[in-house]
Amino acid sequence: MRVYQYLRILLFEIMSTNLNIEGKPQLNQPALFMGKGRIILNGTVNIGVPQSPLYLSSYACIDARSREAVIEIEDGVWLNNNASICSDGAGVYIGKNTIAGVNLEISDSDFHNLEPDKRFAKDYPVKSVYIGENVFIGSNVKILKGVTIGRNAVIANGSIVSKDVPADVIVGGNPARIIRSLI
Repeated sequence: MRVYQYLRILLFEIMSTNLNIEGKPQLNQPALFMGKGRIILNGTVNIGVPQSPLYLSSYACIDARSREAVIEIEDGVWLNNNASICSDGAGVYIGKNTIAGVNLEISDSDFHNLEPDKRFAKDYPVKSVYIGENVFIGSNVKILKGVTIGRNAVIANGSIVSKDVPADVIVGGNPARIIRSLI
């Protein structure tokens, strides 16, 4: 199993197209680094968890699509299997010691206009995503453009986060709403 995963990791390194990566992650599963923007990995950033679902059948995708895009991930962050982080210009920031479950999706854009007559136009809105320190993100969570998540927050499994989350709270649902305070 280790040899198989090692070969997969090497293959995805070869397929990665982003040349603007600062830092080196601890890869426990393959990761595809795409785009023309900057990907900054500060300290120890772990991608993939051997004991979790999709370990041998998925990969992480970190895509800083445009030249203006910046994805910055701080020290101590753990991204579980099948994570997808995409910035089309506004940027994505993940604070220290944040952990995320399987199937995380973060994007700073809808990648299309929502108005039908502008759907294929290239000028659609982007808004940055900011995740504070020590955030716990459950499995199957989607974090949408323009969201700020405060430190120590907990995002429940299956949540869709479309609005800001204060520090020290648990949120859940679709759309995610405050369930209770942690303090």
